[in-house]
Parts: sequence; C-alpha cells; structure tokens
Amino acid sequence: MLCLWLALSPPSSIASSLTPTCLMQQCSIGLCPTRYTLKVMLLTALQKGCGVYNLSIKIGGDVKQVGLVLDAGIEEDLQLRHLQVADAARASLGLPVVEYAITDTPLEVEMWVDPKSGQSAGRIKHPGSLLRAVQTLISRSKVNAVAVVGRFPDDDLQETDDYRQGMGIDILAGAEAIISHLVVREFHIPCAHAPALAPLPLSLTLSPKSAAEELGYTFLPCVLAGLSNAPQYIKNSESMDKGCILASDVDSVILPVDACAGDGALAFAQRNINKPLIIVVEENETVLSDTPDNLGIEAVKVSNYWEAIGVIAAHKAGVNPHSLRRNGIKNLQRAPLVPTNGYAVSSTRPVT
Repeated sequence: MLCLWLALSPPSSIASSLTPTCLMQQCSIGLCPTRYTLKVMLLTALQKGCGVYNLSIKIGGDVKQVGLVLDAGIEEDLQLRHLQVADAARASLGLPVVEYAITDTPLEVEMWVDPKSGQSAGRIKHPGSLLRAVQTLISRSKVNAVAVVGRFPDDDLQETDDYRQGMGIDILAGAEAIISHLVVREFHIPCAHAPALAPLPLSLTLSPKSAAEELGYTFLPCVLAGLSNAPQYIKNSESMDKGCILASDVDSVILPVDACAGDGALAFAQRNINKPLIIVVEENETVLSDTPDNLGIEAVKVSNYWEAIGVIAAHKAGVNPHSLRRNGIKNLQRAPLVPTNGYAVSSTRPVT
C-alpha cells in the first residue's frame, strides 16, 4: 500500500507565483525540507502518470550521480561553506556527489508574499544560467539528480520572524519551487534546492519546529541526502520493471484541508479507476482556500495526523473508515430498476 503525505500541492506552472511548496512548519513527514520536496517530486511524477505529463517513476535502480549547482551570486566564503558541506556529505555519509558547477551569471533570486493570497512567491531573473549549469553537469558527469544552491536576498529576511516562531509561511519557498520545478520540467531529473543566506541573528524564542535550520551555515546536507535516494522519472514508452510506481499504485493521499487544488491532487481526485482515498487534515491550515467542498472533491476529513494514520490503517485493512464514526454509515439504498423501455424506476426505500 502506497500513501502520499503532502504538505502542499505542487504548483501548476513554474512561471507563475507559486504556492509555498516546502513549508517546513506544515510538513507532515518531519523537519527536513528535502524529504518534503522528494514527496512532492513523487506526487508530481505519479500525477504525470494520470495523464498530465505521461510519466511514471522508478524507485531504486541505477546508482545515483548527484551534481551540485552553485549560484554565481554567492560570496566566496559562503560558497566555500557549501563546498565543505558537500565534501563532508561525501566523506561521512558516502553520498554520490560527483561534481559541481557555478552558473555563468548570478541567478538574482527575488521573493515576496502575494498581498492578496498571502502565498510565498518568487522568481529568478536569469533562468537560462541555471539551465546551462545543469546541462554541463549532465553532459560531463552524467548526473541523474541535481542540488541547486541559490543566493537569496538578506534584506527580506525580517519576513522570516513568524516562520522561525513556528507560525506563518516560509517566504523562501515560492522562489525555491520556481528553481526546482524549472530543472525538473526541463531535464526530467530530480532536483531540490537549498538557499544560501547570511547567518540569521540568534533568537531566544525559536520554535522547535524551526530549530533544525539553525544547525549550520547551510541547508544543503539534507538536500544531498534526499537526492541520493530520489526516485527517477521514467517515460511510459520505456520498459517498466517491478521498481516502477504508477498512479494506480497509490491507495491514499493526505493533504491539508485547504490545499487540494494542485495538479497531482486534482488528477487523483478525478480518477475513475483505482481512485485513492483522499484524506484532508483540518489541523494543518494554510493561506489557501482550496478545500474539498469548494472543489467538489470527495475526501475524508480528519482533525489531525493521528487520525489520518488511523484512517489509513482502516483503509489498508479493507474497513470503511466511515464505519468507525458515530452515525457514519447510512441505510443501504436500493438501486433503481431499468426496464426494457429504457426509463428508470427509482426507489430510495431503505432495506429492512
């Protein structure tokens, strides 16, 4: 049984202002943003199998070759910090980081909060520079996964105060999504992003949910660790073995209650065959308003992730989750009769 745990649905277009796709305080699978990013990659690949992009994914298989792209806008000392982190990951964790490249032009990352929706948004001024650097790594070192480190502006970091207190959105996430989705869309290989920032000022009231980000000078270690085990995109026209996962293999999808409008979530909700059970968590609120009720999606609502785990357990055992709720099961209805003249005779009388 395969279950997808999602903090937010992935954006539908890399060119638009994006939903914050890496909200660590919203993440149901741990503090590491890369774990969430890889789950989004998994969902994105699987929803492509639903007919959106006509792809599937493969777990395992070929040995990963991870490349690292550094933004030319990163200062020399901060760039060295990231290279030392990459070397540490290679030496202590044995991660297959094979080569790095520096963009030929600073990416010039911009980020902001949409004043109407409250969503994290962003863009990069020189996307071609990023794509050329990735292409260099693919051509030279045959990498099949890429980590990108972009220099983010420090003058906007006051916007992170709420986030560091365990509230609000991650202002970095919208621009990060732009970067990773651009690479995935162009090259069909896994990509995750780590922002390069000046050290943040010490906070005496830091939320434990944000404390993992205070461990070092970079966010790169978990990105490299996640990419070393990332799934690969496989085109349907290619041969598929037992390591491939298709959309039909997914039995349940877990989402925040108001974040159900991503391409992947909608694709799963619209399936007619092997439709997964969609579970929405009311405790996990976002700045969006894309609820199942607003979108006409059939979903099981739970209060928190503890309840979600119980619903998954019941679903896995073949038990209707609604049967575990008081008055959750209604009377069995009689199917309408269809006579030979083609006109239905309906009846809603309960079975006694």
